[in-house]
Amino acid sequence: MFAPRALAQLGRGSEVALVTADLEARLVAVDLATGRIRRYVRTLPEPRSIEAVGNMAVVAHSEHGAITLVRSATLGVVRVLRGFGQPRYTAGDPAGRLAYVTDAERGEVIVLDVIRGRVVGRVRVGAGARHITIDPAGRRLWVALGTKAERIAVVDVARPARPRLLGLLRPPFLAHDVVWTPDGARVWVSSGDRDELAVYNPRTGKVLSTLPGDAPPQHVSFRRRRAYVTSGDSGTLRVHRTTGPALATTGVPQGSYNVSQGHGWIVTPGLGSGSLCILDAAGRVVRRKQVARSSHDACVVVTG
Repeated sequence: MFAPRALAQLGRGSEVALVTADLEARLVAVDLATGRIRRYVRTLPEPRSIEAVGNMAVVAHSEHGAITLVRSATLGVVRVLRGFGQPRYTAGDPAGRLAYVTDAERGEVIVLDVIRGRVVGRVRVGAGARHITIDPAGRRLWVALGTKAERIAVVDVARPARPRLLGLLRPPFLAHDVVWTPDGARVWVSSGDRDELAVYNPRTGKVLSTLPGDAPPQHVSFRRRRAYVTSGDSGTLRVHRTTGPALATTGVPQGSYNVSQGHGWIVTPGLGSGSLCILDAAGRVVRRKQVARSSHDACVVVTG
């Protein structure tokens, strides 16, 4: 007979990091509780970014103009979409059905229905569209127009099939990553040219504060009231309050640029090194796993 806790575990599924193996044309599924590799998921060449959107993971193959959809529960590829310019990064609608994908070559944001596997809208935002974030209500996007962006585009997606460019913001430095806080009160913008971050009021478009950081470019992820900021060049992961103050700094391998979170886990993959660092909510490294020759991105999903 199973104890109640064991029965709950059986029904909950397993928490897995899906990590891009950039040079092996596959994803690596790593069990976050044990660190064991659960499966390899074959994809098109050069998977560059990955984001969990509802029950799917959206994989962008920037050099091949394609997007792969992977079902989280089965870790199986369900659809490959082609015909894009250079798809880069994805923001998932909170309802879990729509993915907003930047196309750097065409200067667009693509609206993708991940259930039906089809494009349902698009909007021109400006050349070099890359990092993207969506507010918790699913009504606004911020898009950095470049890896060292002079402008950030603000897009209305209240009607997803007809997204509208509302305007452009000029950040206090050349911007890189843009990420909305879970409470919707702030947007954090990292710099691509200096060791700083800016915290915005999204309602006014004004900078509330600037924060010291490590070497650019930095990437940001949030869980509840904490921000996790990685610097791949410095080899650090900083933990902040979402209001700004720093709480802790952890060493991670150099090349750990991107950072994602899910279900209490923080993951940062290693570009060039192919490592995956798994951290707890306090920002402490739980384990480090070698998963590929080079890993650009990762996301957290729950398998069936």
